[in-house]
Amino acid sequence: MPTVGAMLKAEREIRQISLEEVAQVTRIPLSSLRRLEAGELEALPGEVFVRGFLRSYARALDLDPERILAARGGVVSPNMTPAPLGSVNTSERGRRVGLAVALVILLLLFTLALSVVLRPRRLDAPVELSKATLVVSAELLRA
Repeated sequence: MPTVGAMLKAEREIRQISLEEVAQVTRIPLSSLRRLEAGELEALPGEVFVRGFLRSYARALDLDPERILAARGGVVSPNMTPAPLGSVNTSERGRRVGLAVALVILLLLFTLALSVVLRPRRLDAPVELSKATLVVSAELLRA
């Protein structure tokens, strides 16, 4: 019995469509399409990608994707089984440290903004002259 890749290749050749055209339409890399047609599924990224590639390839040839997947039979090679995902456990202490760092940064930013708003403006304040300056300037005017 021919593999699904061989069936897709035969159908593509009957319709006189090049593999490059299929790659352009499906946006599947050409090397992956070659592996798919050759039945080298273990060389492809993973089971999810294989099913997606088969669906896209079938749609590009106007075939029923579910029929193609059923013809494959759901066979999963040992190399293609996805690795179990580890659970994401963030410790309570890690959260507290992150929250403390965020609060310190916010406090620094608030202090900086407050210092900019409340800083004394030297240009707005009137210039105060001392009596000594007034005396010297009055003598200069008389001379």
